[in-house]
Amino acid sequence: MARSHRATPARTARRQRPDTRARTVRETSAGGLVVAGLDGAGESGLRAALIGRTDRRGRILWSLPKGHIEVGETAEQTAIREIAEETGLTGSVLAPIGKIDYWFAAEGRRVHKTVHHFLLSWEGGDLSAEDYEVAEVAWVPLADLPSRLTYSDERKLIAAAKTVISDLVGDPDAVRARVAAAARTEPSDYEKAAAERNRLRNDPPVPTPRRRRGGRRGRGRRAGGGADGSS
Repeated sequence: MARSHRATPARTARRQRPDTRARTVRETSAGGLVVAGLDGAGESGLRAALIGRTDRRGRILWSLPKGHIEVGETAEQTAIREIAEETGLTGSVLAPIGKIDYWFAAEGRRVHKTVHHFLLSWEGGDLSAEDYEVAEVAWVPLADLPSRLTYSDERKLIAAAKTVISDLVGDPDAVRARVAAAARTEPSDYEKAAAERNRLRNDPPVPTPRRRRGGRRGRGRRAGGGADGSS
């Protein structure tokens, strides 16, 4: 049975192509599928962590945890951090499982978002929904993910991830070997550029001072020509 924890509801973005007249910005995120039971539970005992966000109608939309790549991070490091922040769980990256990109509208802008997903092995921690954007978190049996996930593109990722999972199930040595493999610690040029775009996207805009047209002297001349009002 899936265990859920509730938190404050949050708004969610709609995955649709918004008005083309709005300004377009790009966002890059990373996250993934953190799975418990890879070290010997067998495929029937596997479970994965999902997060639920509340839409405007009060419905829970279930998805994989994810978030923006930050300055100095690789996509793998972002996935580990975001999963910990949004679910309370810590994990180790085992393999990439795919990339998703989609459009949505926010704050009068067209946002083109790219999300890099990874398969992670659960290492520790307990489910919690302390992130203000997350309404619920739950362990869900791996076999139930296709029916629980809201978005079709994430359901396709799960299908792709199952090939890697099948190779690892019941083989703790294979899991440990992947965890022990040297992880990237230096972001690529792509990740550096993505982090900078995200930073600029999140920073509040700096207001531009408005220039006043003319001054008292100018208004005086337009009104009468001279400073004393004479022509």
